[in-house]
Amino acid sequence: MLSPCCQRGQQKDLKIISQLSDSIKEISGITMFPKGSFIYAINDSGNSNTLFRLNQHGKIVEALQIPNAANVDWEDLTYDHKKTIYIGDFGNNANDRRDLAIYKVSGITSERIETSKIEFTLEDQKKFPPGKKKRNFDIEAFIYHNESFYLFTKNRGSKFNGITKLYMVSAQPGKQIARLISSYKIGNDAKDCFISGAAINAKGDKIALLTYNKIFLLTNFNGDNVFNGNIEKIKLNHFSQKEGICFKNDSTLFIVDEKRNKKSGNLYEYLLK
Repeated sequence: MLSPCCQRGQQKDLKIISQLSDSIKEISGITMFPKGSFIYAINDSGNSNTLFRLNQHGKIVEALQIPNAANVDWEDLTYDHKKTIYIGDFGNNANDRRDLAIYKVSGITSERIETSKIEFTLEDQKKFPPGKKKRNFDIEAFIYHNESFYLFTKNRGSKFNGITKLYMVSAQPGKQIARLISSYKIGNDAKDCFISGAAINAKGDKIALLTYNKIFLLTNFNGDNVFNGNIEKIKLNHFSQKEGICFKNDSTLFIVDEKRNKKSGNLYEYLLK
C-alpha cells in the first residue's frame, strides 16, 4: 500500500546557475556521475546524436558524437557505477513507436566510446497507437538501479487521470520486454502533472521525479515497486518546461528546462535540506 504523499512545509526557490547555450535549447535529460565534475546532457528529437559535457556552471565543455546511435527521440539520461551512461531513446508522444531503445555508452571518460543497444517493448501495449483515452505509453524519465532500468510514463491520455506507470526492464543488451510494475497518481492537472525527468542518488535510496513545477522525492522503498515507500511532494514555485534532473550530491539537485519563446533555457540548483 502506498504511503500518503506529504508536502514540504517550508518552500524554497530554485537557484538559477546560468543560461544554457542555444546548442542545447531542446535539452531533454541530464545526469552526473557520483562525485563527478561534469553534467551530461542531450537534446530530444530533431537533433543530432550528441552527448554534451557541461561544467557545473552550465557551460559546454565538449560535444561528443555517440557512434551507432540514432536520435529518434532521446528523452533522458542515467548512469551506473562503472562510468557508463545510458541514453533513453523512448520518447513516444503519439504512442505509436515500435522501436523503443536504450543506448549503453561506455568509455566517455576516455578516447574510445563504445555503444550497444537495448531494445524493448512494453508488455501491456497491444495497439500502436491505442485509443486516445489510453495513451499512457510515452516515456520521458528513467533511472538505473540494481542492474535494471525503471521507466516512468508521461501520461498523454485524452481524459487525463494523472497516472504515471512504472515499468522495469533488464539492462542486458538485446531485445527485452518491459514489465509493468506499478502506477502512481501524480495529480489531476495535465499542465503540471507530467513526469518529464528522473534521477537516483549515489546510494540508491532516493529517487527524484520531475514535473514542470514539482519534484516527487521517493525514499524508503523496497523491491521493484519504488512507489511503495515514502513520497514527498515538493513545490518549486516556478513553472517552465523542465526536462532534466540529476543529483549533484545527496542533498542538492540540478534541474534544467528548455528554451521556450522568449524565455531562455536555464540550469538551476535546488537544495533538498
